[in-house]
Amino acid sequence: MATEPYVPIPLPDRADYSDAETIARAREFYVRARRRHTVRDFSPRPVPRAAIEACLLAAGTAPSGANQQPWHFSIVSDPAVRRRIRLAAEEEERAFYAGKAGAEWLEALHPIGTDSNKPFLEIAPWVIVVWGARKSPDAEGRMRKNYYVPEGVGIATGLLIAALHHAGLACLTHTPAPMGFLNAILNRPDSDKAYMLLVVGHPAADATVPRHAKRKKTLAEISTSI
Repeated sequence: MATEPYVPIPLPDRADYSDAETIARAREFYVRARRRHTVRDFSPRPVPRAAIEACLLAAGTAPSGANQQPWHFSIVSDPAVRRRIRLAAEEEERAFYAGKAGAEWLEALHPIGTDSNKPFLEIAPWVIVVWGARKSPDAEGRMRKNYYVPEGVGIATGLLIAALHHAGLACLTHTPAPMGFLNAILNRPDSDKAYMLLVVGHPAADATVPRHAKRKKTLAEISTSI
């Protein structure tokens, strides 16, 4: 199989800030990031497709092993399809909350206030399904194995969430397990694995968040200096 040659090019888009500017920009981003809230109460207010697509393009800039970009995003707005997703997800969630999760996991979830009812899958205007592609076509259309799929998809999803927040939108990460039903509903190949659903839209006027969810670990708890 022919291999694309290695061709180095000059680093584009180089940033050259002073130390003071670097610190200020880092702190500014932190201030913006801490305003992100996971939302479960959504408004049906429409969100332009163009906004979603711009955020997906931002996600697509993520680094990945061998630049294989092993992600795919299904953006779902069709009410009938979102209804099918909700019914299938709630079936899995009922089993989860009925004991499949185990007592320790359910105890950890208690302060979050979640249950098996997931109306946001129909109320919010967009559901984005995040896929990891175990295989994908190369430049010549031949299927190839992808490497470091979970790592690449995780980074891309983080960028997507940050982009959605930057755009003024709210989102919810939802992970019913297992999620094999999504392959059939969204016509994705078996080589694609659904990692999560991102529910995206504007918060409802009476939206709330669990107090527990805003308790973030300190710098000392999440890092070690050596």
